Amino acid sequence: MSFQQGLSGLNGAAKSLDVIGNNIANASTVGFKGSTTQFADVYARSLNGAGSVNGGIGASVAGIAQQFTQGNIETSNNPLDIAINGAGFFRTEAAGVVQYTRNGQFSLDKNGFLVTPQGASLTGYPVNASGQIMAGVAAPLQISTADLKPNATTKVDTSLNLDSRAEQPLNYPFDANDATTYNKQTPVSVYDTLGNAHVMSLYYVKTGAGSWDVYASSDGTEMTRANVLAKAQTDTGVVTARNAWTAATKAVPIDAAAVGTALADYAGKTAEAVIGATVGASPATIAAIRAAASSAGSTVGFTPAQVDKAIAAATTVPPSPVGTLKFDANGVLSAPLMSPQTLPLTVNLPVYPPTGAKEILPIQLGFTGTTQYGADTSEKKTTQDGYAAGHLQRFSAGADGVILGQYSNGQTKPLGQVVLANFTNPNGLEPLGNNAWAESSASGSPMIGTPNTGSLGVLQSSAVESSNVDLTAELVNMITAQRVYQANAQTIKTQDSVLQTLVNLR
Repeated sequence: MSFQQGLSGLNGAAKSLDVIGNNIANASTVGFKGSTTQFADVYARSLNGAGSVNGGIGASVAGIAQQFTQGNIETSNNPLDIAINGAGFFRTEAAGVVQYTRNGQFSLDKNGFLVTPQGASLTGYPVNASGQIMAGVAAPLQISTADLKPNATTKVDTSLNLDSRAEQPLNYPFDANDATTYNKQTPVSVYDTLGNAHVMSLYYVKTGAGSWDVYASSDGTEMTRANVLAKAQTDTGVVTARNAWTAATKAVPIDAAAVGTALADYAGKTAEAVIGATVGASPATIAAIRAAASSAGSTVGFTPAQVDKAIAAATTVPPSPVGTLKFDANGVLSAPLMSPQTLPLTVNLPVYPPTGAKEILPIQLGFTGTTQYGADTSEKKTTQDGYAAGHLQRFSAGADGVILGQYSNGQTKPLGQVVLANFTNPNGLEPLGNNAWAESSASGSPMIGTPNTGSLGVLQSSAVESSNVDLTAELVNMITAQRVYQANAQTIKTQDSVLQTLVNLR
């Protein structure tokens, strides 16, 4: 026996206590991975005689191995917190240096970049202008807070059941303002090129066994009549009269008589233009409209929208269906919308002042799944692809790493995608502190990919991964290391007593 065995044991126990103490200190550190001390025995080999071995001369610390086991997932109140459930590391960049971490506590800096508490930027795949993920070289993720631009409606799909037992309406012709002239009405909000909402209603009129005419209205005005008014509003005389009336209402001081005359001229010109577009309004009707407009002209608040509504009510433009639905004997739609396939919906009239949106909004109507069974008429589903402008309200990361922005108009849009990195030998990573590691020759090159692909784990938003340190086990290990330290100290004490005995021999 020599002092070397006991001394090596003391050093090993002290190192083990250092590691245990570090684990306990980081028991509450998010994303921390505990370590264990690995020991190896030491032998002195003799140079005389191959393979002969002298007695052991103690123990050495072979290495400090981090345990990359999964920590518990805990929810948080921060939507920017992200936890990894499974293998992989977040890839971050700090001053051009790439680091890897399991700590998913992120926040936004002043430039909109997702950063760690130490200021390192989270990296991933950006999106293009249309919201498509651009997979390629991972780069710092920047969240765009720009408004979501409006999208004009181009398609309306509706699915319903039309009661085969229904009778044809008693009154004819169709009138959007008379519920006795149709069997069913289904309204849907559509959006123009500036995101202004308009109500488009579809009306279903049974015309015979398995045959239904479909009519439409725009903001309460039957489509045929609305189109006639729209065409009338582009007439040169109408435009000149409307501008004159607008100027009269803004004159200072206001001349009520001049306003009334200008309003009557505008109403008359519009009615005349309607006659030019279709047969219906008689000269007597025009005169009545002029008189009504003139008497209302003393009220400055009389608007072009009211004029258009009065003209629409006074004219007798024959309504026409936008198409016909036909069903076979099994109630299946055999001939979808017959003619036309595209519904020209006028959306800018009678809105005043003009919004500047495109006046004609072509909408493709679809009736997939529509049936005619012996059951009550009911709407199953109606969808359209337009929406108004929206402000970014919140965003969160999905299990696949895609960061979805939620806007005030109810729409969602990808803002980027978080990537993960994994290594052949995670234990070979070089610890940098601050919950970060760096690639090393022992770890191998990083394998970059999106979450939930290959060996990479999934992400959970509004959650963090707690430390994987088992506090109870560490306290037991600390007691064991303390006993080991005491035992090795005792061997040194014993060796000292033996030497003292030898020194005292005479």
